[in-house]
Amino acid sequence: MIEKNDKKINSKEIFSDKNVITIIHDGQEYHLRITKANKLILTK
Repeated sequence: MIEKNDKKINSKEIFSDKNVITIIHDGQEYHLRITKANKLILTK
């Protein structure tokens, strides 16, 4: 659930000219990817 005070980041800021970014959460790596259809997919 998104609340008014949640932090918002434009995906262009975190992806720059890349299609995949790696997020480390609690010691685990997750990959956030932009698909050819311009959707976001998060995988472990």
